[in-house]
Amino acid sequence: MIQRSYDDSPSLYLIPTPIGNLEDITIRSLNILKMVDFVFCEDTRDTGVLLKNYDINKKLISCHEYNENEVVDKAISLLKEGYNIGLVTDQGTPIISDPGFLISRGVIQAGFHVIGLPGPTAFVPALIMSGIDPSPFLFYGFLNSKNSKQLKELDSLKSLPYTIIFYESVHRLENTLFNIKEVFGDREIALCREISKVYEEIHRDTISNILPFVSSLKGEFVIVVKGNTTFYDFSELTVLEHVKLYLDDGMDEKDALKRVAKERGVSKSIIYSEYHRKK
Repeated sequence: MIQRSYDDSPSLYLIPTPIGNLEDITIRSLNILKMVDFVFCEDTRDTGVLLKNYDINKKLISCHEYNENEVVDKAISLLKEGYNIGLVTDQGTPIISDPGFLISRGVIQAGFHVIGLPGPTAFVPALIMSGIDPSPFLFYGFLNSKNSKQLKELDSLKSLPYTIIFYESVHRLENTLFNIKEVFGDREIALCREISKVYEEIHRDTISNILPFVSSLKGEFVIVVKGNTTFYDFSELTVLEHVKLYLDDGMDEKDALKRVAKERGVSKSIIYSEYHRKK
C-alpha cells in the first residue's frame, strides 16, 4: 500500500513519551496530544499523570497487550467518525517492545494515516553510551521468559557480527546474562539501567565481571552486547557445509548464500550453483 501525502484527514498518531525524565517529551508530542480527540494508552493512570503535568485533559481509552485486538475496531470507528487519535504507552515509543502494532496495522489496512513521531526510546541512548561499535546493530528487545526458548533464541543469534541490544527486567536479569555468557561466550557488554532517571548508570565490562554484582541492581535494563568478531577459517568447509552453518543458526537460504559468497570472496551465482548442485 502506498502512503498518500498527509492531509487534514483523521489520523492515528504514535506518540513517544518520556522513559524517565519528563523533560524528554518533545514540543511536537505535546502539541499533538493537545490536538487529538482521544488518547489510547497502556495504563490510564500513568498517562493521566503525564497529561496532568502538562495541563492536558483528554478522553483516555485503555489499550494494552491483553485487549489490543479488541480495541482495533474502536479506533477505526472513531477515525471514520472524523476524530483524531493519539496512541501512547507507559514509557517510550509505541510498538517498540510495547503495544500498538495491531492497532497501527488495522488502521493502515482501513485506509487511514498512521503518523509516527520521533522521541524517547531506551535502546538508542543505551547504544550510543555503550562504548560498543554501533554499526551495524540489531535491536532484539525482550528474549523469551522461558529458559529453554531463551537459549534457542540466543543460539540463533550467537554467530551474528552485529552489536545486539536486549531489554530485560530486574527479576530475569541475572539468568539472562548467565545464558548470554553460556551461549555467546564471555563478551564485552554495556549494562544500562534507569536511563534518563535519577539513578541512571552504565556498567561496561565483560559478562563475567558484571555477573557477580547484578543481583544488587534494581530498575529497568538495556543490555548492549558486542557482536561475534571471532575470525573463522572457512577454507576447510565445503560450500554446502558453509551454507548449512548459517541455516542451522536460523538464517534463511538467500541470506546464507549471500553471506557465504562474501566470506569466500566469490560471486553469489557461483555459490548458488555449487550449493544447489551438491544439495
